[in-house]
Amino acid sequence: MKKWQIDFYKLPPTDKQQSNTWELAICDDRGQIIYEARCRQSQANSDWLVTQLGHAMGENRPDVVQVFRPQVLGLLTIAAQQLGIEVEATRRTNVLKKALKKRASNYTSKTPNYNPVALDKPPPQALPENLWGEQWNFASIGARDLIEMFGDRPIPVKDMPESLLPLNLGIASTTPIPGVVIYGGRNSLQLARWLEQEKPVFLNYIPTEVGQSGGLILETGLVERWIVATFEDREVAQAAQSYEQRKQASQGLHFLLVQPDDSGMTYTGFWLLKEE
Repeated sequence: MKKWQIDFYKLPPTDKQQSNTWELAICDDRGQIIYEARCRQSQANSDWLVTQLGHAMGENRPDVVQVFRPQVLGLLTIAAQQLGIEVEATRRTNVLKKALKKRASNYTSKTPNYNPVALDKPPPQALPENLWGEQWNFASIGARDLIEMFGDRPIPVKDMPESLLPLNLGIASTTPIPGVVIYGGRNSLQLARWLEQEKPVFLNYIPTEVGQSGGLILETGLVERWIVATFEDREVAQAAQSYEQRKQASQGLHFLLVQPDDSGMTYTGFWLLKEE
């Protein structure tokens, strides 16, 4: 399956005048910008995008285009659908983001704080009450055991992207992969289905200033954030700090597991996660 990563964004000003120029950038899976075009703000619409995507494709049509910027997702979706191309909204557009950051040096002399991939994020929201699990805890599983336990096991909801498999990240098989386990009880499947829809990306511990309390924030979709848990307990805070330390040792790879109870017999949802 051929995938392109695409962005359509307003360029920063290069002089005293406010920029009214938009740029379309298309990147292949090797990290090469294969097409770019610019237009005035008055032309920045789906018709212009259809024309440019047609020029970019020629006979080299992609199966999927990936988009990380929520502000232009609608426009790009309209344009791609007219051409019969599937659109995937995802944060995992690493090769495109790397290319955009490299090109940003052309503007930083005029706009020092310019970051072409920075997105405004809303404050974290509480999980819907009907989805709360009965309890949760931190856990860790060796990289090899993680794949053996969940790789081929039939689980109602499972997301293990090939790019995040420990072997493909160069992580040793004995490295502990940290994670969070949620015991959902009767709400287990409902919670897993909701998470599937929201598309988890990574799960971070956010400490308070005193370091004795904090919370777990789950980032999903393109910019969404959710409060999974809050706590005011020194031991839990220490466990959360260990969780973050293990993430550093595992190159940021971690997991989220939803199961109905602590029997270890049934799993409802499993996600491999990694912060961008």
